[in-house]
Amino acid sequence: MQKTKLKICHVITRMIVGGAQENTLLTAIGHLKKGHEVTLVTGPSPGPEGELLKTRDISGLKIVVNPHLVREINPYHDFTAYFSLKKFFKTSAFDVVHTHSSKAGVIGRLAADAAGIPFIAHTVHGQAFHQYEKPWKNFIYRKSEKIAARHCHRIFAVAQAMIDQCVAANIAEPSKYKVVYSGMELEPYLNSKPDCELRKKLGIPENAPVIGTVARLFPLKGYEDLMPAAKIVAKKHPEVCFLIVGDGILKEKIQKEAEEAGMKFSFAGLVPPSDVHKYTALMDVLIHLSLREGLPRAAVQALASGKPVVAFRLDGTPEVVIDGKTGYLAEPGDITTVADKLVKLMENKDEALRMGSEGRKLVSELFDWRRMADILEEEYIKGLKNFPQRKIYI
Repeated sequence: MQKTKLKICHVITRMIVGGAQENTLLTAIGHLKKGHEVTLVTGPSPGPEGELLKTRDISGLKIVVNPHLVREINPYHDFTAYFSLKKFFKTSAFDVVHTHSSKAGVIGRLAADAAGIPFIAHTVHGQAFHQYEKPWKNFIYRKSEKIAARHCHRIFAVAQAMIDQCVAANIAEPSKYKVVYSGMELEPYLNSKPDCELRKKLGIPENAPVIGTVARLFPLKGYEDLMPAAKIVAKKHPEVCFLIVGDGILKEKIQKEAEEAGMKFSFAGLVPPSDVHKYTALMDVLIHLSLREGLPRAAVQALASGKPVVAFRLDGTPEVVIDGKTGYLAEPGDITTVADKLVKLMENKDEALRMGSEGRKLVSELFDWRRMADILEEEYIKGLKNFPQRKIYI
């Protein structure tokens, strides 16, 4: 039986070094390897987060940069992006358009529907609307997502929690959704070993326990709560070193606060995705306190490295950080519990090892990137069979 060759287009607002972007790129690479023709449309990707497309070989993947696909709300750019995408989708005659991220998800789905694309999908990597956003913005985001949902056939989500939130917000009916865990290249994490030279380069003392985090240094990524928790831990265990993997606008502020408190902090800076496993291997435990997350890749990566995780009980985090089994959970903002659990893991090495081992078993199969690409390919083929070609809108 001859295998169907598809013409697939992924659309995302920007290709910075981040979870949604890695997910999108690995999906595209997976489908290229299966013989499909794949195009990636992205907006410009400047900024301190780094550009993901510069970190790896992407030969065979057609990249189209649309200068009007910007993250901020901008009527001129947004309308121009819509019409340019609509024209591009029509002339390219894609079988599938798969959108990612909120802005590209709304504009891309509307444009794909207007262009008569046979199968349109979207992945929810994290919600644009959340409790920490302004009410008027949440209203706009929910309304936009609800409209966009009517213009696609299938919505994937990186965690069941994302689906529950969308259904509760009346974005679309439950049957339109499917969980597809965000695939990663897990082998380096599963086989990771601590590198003594890297530890020395980072200035981490030989026997110091290491509490690490992998997150951009931006608001809502957890640093507002990490710093007070770190101060509590450091008072009980001043030998602990906090390893920060990431970069961003909060770096100077965090450095100053750490110095003033006399805490041991090591800043790895922006690390290529292919090297992150070298840093999780140095950690004894990962702390992840992001307030806005789909399902945190950092938590999966740490667990794949055999490290327990302490995190907030929100979004998709409890689907991998099983309280008392693969790590510990605290309610958002509960700094005391976070600090207590970190101290507990520092003082109970056997328990930390047991939790890390359980975590490795949990994530090793669920989050393999090839599995993700296979599931999405099946969904595309099934969708193209189930949804007949529709009228092309002018």
